[in-house]
Amino acid sequence: MSTLQDFEINAIQDGGNLIPDLKGKVVLAVNVASKCGMTPHYGGLEELYEENQDQGLVVVGFPCNQFGEQEPGTEDEIVTFCTTNYGVKFPMTTKIDVNGEGRHPIYAWLTGEENGFPGDIEWNFEKFLIDRNGTVVKRYPPATTPEDPGLLQDIADQI
Repeated sequence: MSTLQDFEINAIQDGGNLIPDLKGKVVLAVNVASKCGMTPHYGGLEELYEENQDQGLVVVGFPCNQFGEQEPGTEDEIVTFCTTNYGVKFPMTTKIDVNGEGRHPIYAWLTGEENGFPGDIEWNFEKFLIDRNGTVVKRYPPATTPEDPGLLQDIADQI
């Protein structure tokens, strides 16, 4: 079975593969969008990241324009929007597809049956918790906020 470390994806900020920086970390992977009703999740995700990064948590945003074309901007526009409006400092990847034929291999893996959380991504801000060994341990629906007690407990259990 694969782990997160078996993949590559470029960071939106500098273009380099960000996966090596995640080795040994607890990762909350989130497909994100700037023009969605759930876009305010960015604020909570950044707060979660800032409060827990010293314990080994990394939030990773995966911009995606597949849901209502709610992430139409260029990568520079996405970075500017996120930093200006929500102070986002957590790493983000280049814009990807999370469903369909063009689905990025990381999302094919996240949603694969072998991980126990199969099925297409429902909407923006769906979340996956990945443990320090690079294994998917939980999937959360889009409406799960970064302040959700269950999510917070699951993260606490991992860090």
